[in-house]
Amino acid sequence: MVRNNDVVAIFHSVHKVMKAEKILKRENFEILLIPVPRQLTSDCGLAIRYAESQREKIELFLKQQNLEPEELFLKTDAGFELITSAQERPI
Repeated sequence: MVRNNDVVAIFHSVHKVMKAEKILKRENFEILLIPVPRQLTSDCGLAIRYAESQREKIELFLKQQNLEPEELFLKTDAGFELITSAQERPI
């Protein structure tokens, strides 16, 4: 379900992930709503998957919509690598 070089965006709540999915699809971004992979944890249980090549565009759009993910992971051969988390971002 998650391929190498895919980004997995974890959100704080089901409401936020569903809203993000709706507006991203409306804007024709190639994303997929997925269950959070077993190796990762989330209270929400759902995440958004997209190609790393689309990362900059998608994350800028989400920031403009005030829907930034809590955590971002990149899928690699070794597993999931944390790219960024809300605790690391400046307020």
